[in-house]
Amino acid sequence: MSYEVIKKVPTSEEIIQKIPLSDNGYANIARHKQEIEDILSGRDNRKLFIVGPCSAWPEPAVLDYAKRLSELSEQVKDKIKIIMRVYIQKPRTAKGWTGPINQPNPLAEPDIEAGIWYCRKLMVEVSEMGLPIADECLFTHNARGFQELLSWVAIGARSTEDQEHRIFASSLECPVGMKNPTSGSLKIGMNSIIAAQHSHYVVFDGYEVKTSGNRYAHMVLRGGNGTINYDNASLQEIHDLYSKNSLANPAVIVDVSHDNCVINGKKDHNAQYDIVLNVLNSLKTQSHLNNLVKGFMLESFIKEGRQDAEKNPNLDLCGLSITDPCLSWDKTAELIKQAAELI
Repeated sequence: MSYEVIKKVPTSEEIIQKIPLSDNGYANIARHKQEIEDILSGRDNRKLFIVGPCSAWPEPAVLDYAKRLSELSEQVKDKIKIIMRVYIQKPRTAKGWTGPINQPNPLAEPDIEAGIWYCRKLMVEVSEMGLPIADECLFTHNARGFQELLSWVAIGARSTEDQEHRIFASSLECPVGMKNPTSGSLKIGMNSIIAAQHSHYVVFDGYEVKTSGNRYAHMVLRGGNGTINYDNASLQEIHDLYSKNSLANPAVIVDVSHDNCVINGKKDHNAQYDIVLNVLNSLKTQSHLNNLVKGFMLESFIKEGRQDAEKNPNLDLCGLSITDPCLSWDKTAELIKQAAELI
């Protein structure tokens, strides 16, 4: 291998010891995971809403958002279980900022050690507010310093066909959403769920181990190739694929961002609002699909839209995304309250 050693990074034990979570925080996470599993299995009829910034930066704005979301969560808790996106790692199609875990200051040089402390502190603070948190697993080698804080994990569209990520998903002790690939193929998405629900033999920490398989691995629809896949025909296809493969806990989360909010070839983040309400209304006459669709994922921050971080001397640090454009907080709160009335 060809590389330059820069510096040693802290171990997972050091990370957890330096920035610990309280016993009450761990108890909340255990409760959150159980409730999410109950929703995915159909034991709980509420819907999941996985909402938050495209990327968890900057810290003050993310914590401001978390405080607002915690208060909203209490208002709708009888109909909706809210999970906050605290996404610390970002996949890129080619190159670009890979998230605060590698570069906690997007205007400075990458610093993974500083990123570790930034992300652990942020996740602990959000968890101590009582919110369940979600992250996308991109860098599996970094997971152990943060994994115990997560109530839900996503395997992204660029990773869902990768064997290492499928095996990692099968070892997780929390529900995991497998996104359909960027091509939009539902069959490939289903193959990733099959892999994640089954056990695998793998080397871990110098030992041969057998993963347990994740019975709560499920599908996340995000569209593909500029085409939506939250329509009834796509949902019916997934319903049939689940039945054909006899998988545990058939469930779908509709990601209303990404290719699912592309209109006339261009992504429209504001379309997320109508998509959620339209899907909920359409499910009223399709009971078997209503039972399949367990919730939604949307990208939301304090301010609407996005900004470029690179070479931007006037960077807005008050809740304007530097990656994908987001729905505003006001629109998000309005949407979730309306959705609760439809469930």
